[in-house]
Amino acid sequence: MKTQRNIVPTTSILFVCMGNICRSPTAQGAMEKQLASAELPFRVLVDSAGTHAYHAGEAPDRRAVAAAENVGIDLSHQRARAITDEDFASFDYIVAMDKDNMFNLSRSCPRQEHYRISSLMDYAPPGLPDFVPDPYYGTAQGFTKVIELTLKATEGLLNHIKERELGAVI
Repeated sequence: MKTQRNIVPTTSILFVCMGNICRSPTAQGAMEKQLASAELPFRVLVDSAGTHAYHAGEAPDRRAVAAAENVGIDLSHQRARAITDEDFASFDYIVAMDKDNMFNLSRSCPRQEHYRISSLMDYAPPGLPDFVPDPYYGTAQGFTKVIELTLKATEGLLNHIKERELGAVI
């Protein structure tokens, strides 16, 4: 399919967990991997943030980095940050990792922007958990599980975006 070079629609996604060092950076990396392998006639901006600023400025957890590297995902460019008021109006999709994050986001988000908030696992195939578990206090296996879940769910999110943004064009 050929697209016009001067018309480049943009979609933006913000993945959110509590501290922005485990799950949301992993989801960001998983989505970046999905986008790199897809041939799309539009660009997607991907970022991540935390509902809390506990780790602002820090790199992702070393265990998340290692688990991501095992499947060809590079998280080294990411740095933790807290979600801002501006994010609620700036991002098309604000995607939470679990129910606590959904609750915190809905409390902070202006009512008119609530439609932007969803759960990552809403986009996953049936039969998977309803949320992405927090691996922080667990073992390396928990980080591997996060990679597996985020890859499946971001594939579904990408398909959702393609359908929504491109409609019958795909």
